Amino acid sequence: MYQLTLFGDLQQDAPAPSLKMLRERPGDRVLDTATAATSLDLLSAVLGDPDAALRVLSKFSTLLDLLRASPMELQQVKGVGRRGAARIKAAFELGRRLMTGSPDDRPQIKSPADAAPFFQSRMANLDAEEMHVMVLDTRNRVHGIHTVYKGSLNTTMVRVGELFREAIRCNGAAIIVAHSHPSGDPSPSSEDVSVNQQIFQAGKLIDIELLDHLIIGGAGTGRWVSLKERGLGFSG
Repeated sequence: MYQLTLFGDLQQDAPAPSLKMLRERPGDRVLDTATAATSLDLLSAVLGDPDAALRVLSKFSTLLDLLRASPMELQQVKGVGRRGAARIKAAFELGRRLMTGSPDDRPQIKSPADAAPFFQSRMANLDAEEMHVMVLDTRNRVHGIHTVYKGSLNTTMVRVGELFREAIRCNGAAIIVAHSHPSGDPSPSSEDVSVNQQIFQAGKLIDIELLDHLIIGGAGTGRWVSLKERGLGFSG
């Protein structure tokens, strides 16, 4: 459940998997828990070779360095070669086109069912509650999705203004908020509805519409709930 306060919880990164685990289950970790996967997990899935992925990340210490690497630099890493370099470049380009490509490339959200898969891919396997915000343009096309808060299994303290920060920065027209229930039960609590009402009212004040608030059930249930569809927290 979510409550309002001036402070957010500290964030902690999940421990990196052992290389032995990656070798035994190549790609499985990403399929099972893509949003919780480390960079090593993801790159191992792209290349199909955990050893090559480890060498790449040893040479290019940040993802920005990896993005800027030339095809020739990538091919020089043992185990990558021309095909691996192409896979890395393709993965980055797909992400760029999805979130920062031309407006016509961006997916359009027409219903809660359109938005839910984006959040499920990020939140369905979380161990603790998180709140994410999808920013939309005037035609409800996705401008980006941002993690706003990470918290404990019981409660996360939310500043409503933080939810609109990115939308204000990029001149977004609307947002969709989502938070996770790691227990698997996406049923909204009274606190969820109360917080949503305050987000809705804040959006009206700054002319950025809150289109919906989804609750994503964790534990691999695949369940989610739309507060807008249930008419909860969207009055006034």
